[in-house]
Amino acid sequence: MIEENLNRIKSELPSGVKLVAVSKFHPMEAILEAYQAGQTVFGENRPQELATKAVQLPQDIEWHFLGHLQTNKLKMVLPYATLVQSVDSVHLLQAIDNWGSNNDKVISVLLELHIGAEETKQGFHEEEILDILFHAEDYKNIRFCGLMGMASHTDDLEVIHADFERIDTFMAYLVDLFPDFEDFNQLSIGMSDD
Repeated sequence: MIEENLNRIKSELPSGVKLVAVSKFHPMEAILEAYQAGQTVFGENRPQELATKAVQLPQDIEWHFLGHLQTNKLKMVLPYATLVQSVDSVHLLQAIDNWGSNNDKVISVLLELHIGAEETKQGFHEEEILDILFHAEDYKNIRFCGLMGMASHTDDLEVIHADFERIDTFMAYLVDLFPDFEDFNQLSIGMSDD
């Protein structure tokens, strides 16, 4: 069943799109079954769960941390995460950079752009992201890899499409503005229902 679902989903994805299988709340047996079916990129949003799964499952799994990350949980996430997808504040960015410096590691991150209509959504505004990237040299242990964004929580497909268009347009602008950022090429948007 898992293999069939993965094959169906992958057949629908455009080329160049990487499927991140969100494995939160799923038992290790299910993740292992997906891994054996060829899925090697998994996302977790609970630090403890990521730390537990990362040490018990195959070491070539690429783990992405999704969701809000608290600075007191960095030691459970950063040793294992290939990519932190949801850096939503300068405070968190600085804490990640400090952890990387203290542990001799460069951390790959996506900056979360606030694109949804809800004020409760987290993330940076465009001007804040520009300021961070203009001062990227201040973050010696950070690899800026792109943007992440969550669409408005609505059934209105036009609103969702507009949110995704906004982040896509901003991403293209940043890629043109910062051509020296070779790794700045990832855009994480959408969930299963999108």
